[in-house]
Amino acid sequence: MAFFRKQYQQDNMKKALRKQFGSWTCMDIWWKVLVLTIFFRTADSVCFNGKCQVHDLCTTNGNCAAGLHCETCVAVGDLLPRCTRIQPVNPTSKVGGLPFNRYSWLTTHNSFAILGEKSHTGVPRLSPSNQQDSITDQLNNGVRGLMLDMYDFLNDVWLCHSFGGNCYNFTAYEPAINGLKEIESFLAANPSEIVTIIIEDYVKAPKGLTKVFTAAGLMKYWFPVSRMPQNGQDWPTVADMVAKNQRLVVFTSKSYKEASEGIAYQWKYVVENQYGNNGMKAGTCTNRSESAPLNTKNRSLFLQNFFPENPNLPNACKDNSASLSSMLPVCYQAAGNRWANFLAVDFYKRSDGGGASEAVDKVNGELICGCSDINYCQPNSTFGVCNLPASLPSAAMPNMTANSAAISLIPTSFFVRSFLLGFQIIRLIFHCL
Repeated sequence: MAFFRKQYQQDNMKKALRKQFGSWTCMDIWWKVLVLTIFFRTADSVCFNGKCQVHDLCTTNGNCAAGLHCETCVAVGDLLPRCTRIQPVNPTSKVGGLPFNRYSWLTTHNSFAILGEKSHTGVPRLSPSNQQDSITDQLNNGVRGLMLDMYDFLNDVWLCHSFGGNCYNFTAYEPAINGLKEIESFLAANPSEIVTIIIEDYVKAPKGLTKVFTAAGLMKYWFPVSRMPQNGQDWPTVADMVAKNQRLVVFTSKSYKEASEGIAYQWKYVVENQYGNNGMKAGTCTNRSESAPLNTKNRSLFLQNFFPENPNLPNACKDNSASLSSMLPVCYQAAGNRWANFLAVDFYKRSDGGGASEAVDKVNGELICGCSDINYCQPNSTFGVCNLPASLPSAAMPNMTANSAAISLIPTSFFVRSFLLGFQIIRLIFHCL
């Protein structure tokens, strides 16, 4: 009888605990125990007042300093959320007045294919997404190259992630004018900024692109084909482009539109490496079939792709980190010792630390001043003279520098962490065992 009475009491306790804890599944609780165990063993403090630095532990985006956000990169084996970069340094703020092709610009692949974007056709969309936030947010975060796929659809021009040269109601994102108006608003509000649009062009309607760019109010910013260098010379300086308000550079994948609509044919001015999985093979960097060889010297611009065939949000943080960084010198050598002017990625905000923003900073350092990072450039200094810090923190360790140590912290003492871990273990015992 004592056994059954004890069992009855335990059953009642389990029921009470289940009622108290709600509808947690055993997997939910196992996961919390695992994360808290790691947190118990590795974490001393969590930033919270908006000054956390790269690699600092965080709980929300608001914890992180400007230009950072809070995300977890499980793909590299880190289960804890940390502050990571989402904004590169604006290169013209460090050294201005150079030719346009002496800078590198963060570029988003399928900029319009936004995760969670509602369908504009009333039909659930089946095509994959490549970015996490709007074109406006991308631009505000320092993206300056936008790769857009444009199609004829519903008697208009649409942004569409499709196949076979046709757009369908289950692959369409939105009318192109919506995204182009976002670009116009950004250019109007930021009169010293330059944006490049690279169009994968499936529009067959006569003057279709001209009409939609005109309707969006973008023609007043148009950089004319007549000013683009034909034989690999330097482009006009960014200062000149800004002064003339020619701050929108547009390329199309259709050759005939350069003559018919005044839109530059991409392959006359740009070399580009292979996209997709073949463009991510370590140690190799080859041109895509439409492009001239990467080391061709009569093209002034170099677009470097680094994204998989199928978008992979969880793994993007790994792709956009060490893998991307290690590919930079490989493509530099393949392109005849030329650094990329456009660095195109999926999910540009995802990384395990500096990510695509840091990669662009590295390239701009090499292009602008011959240093390994743009932060080491000295304005009005001799090329190759770098302002290196006294010591560089290890990228593998959390950035607990004087700046981050001085800020307010949420205490997570031994006792607090012990309580949190013990609480979850009790839940696990009574809920699942």
